[in-house]
Amino acid sequence: MSRSQTGLQPGPVNGIMAGMKNTATPSSSVTVFGIPNCDTVKKARTWLTDHAVDYQFHDFKKQGVPADLLPGWLATIGWETLVNRKGTTWRKLDEATRLAVVDDASATALMLANPSVIKRPVVAWANSSVSVGFTPEAFAERL
Repeated sequence: MSRSQTGLQPGPVNGIMAGMKNTATPSSSVTVFGIPNCDTVKKARTWLTDHAVDYQFHDFKKQGVPADLLPGWLATIGWETLVNRKGTTWRKLDEATRLAVVDDASATALMLANPSVIKRPVVAWANSSVSVGFTPEAFAERL
């Protein structure tokens, strides 16, 4: 099966690692990853809807963290940004767990085990770039 048949990118595209699958449906060019009751995710989704941007929502709680996309997110954004060390979930972790998060591998293990520790929303844009967090200005620049 060729890469185009599997939906894999042939190589790095705008900082995204090769082999990342596009989880967006063909009719949607933007995918928002997060938790539906997160206030920042709500603001981002409302902004996209208000600006007539077609998007797909990937719910970390129901669909899990897409393990195949994490390496690309980490390469693009970095674990220091992707792991929300100011959030409630992080603060509730025991000190040993927090101190053990020191690199991509340990951050990946933590994010897969505790999706709520990921800073939200993570957005995969139509141009294959990825962003984390929400501000109206940053979203407007992406369109």
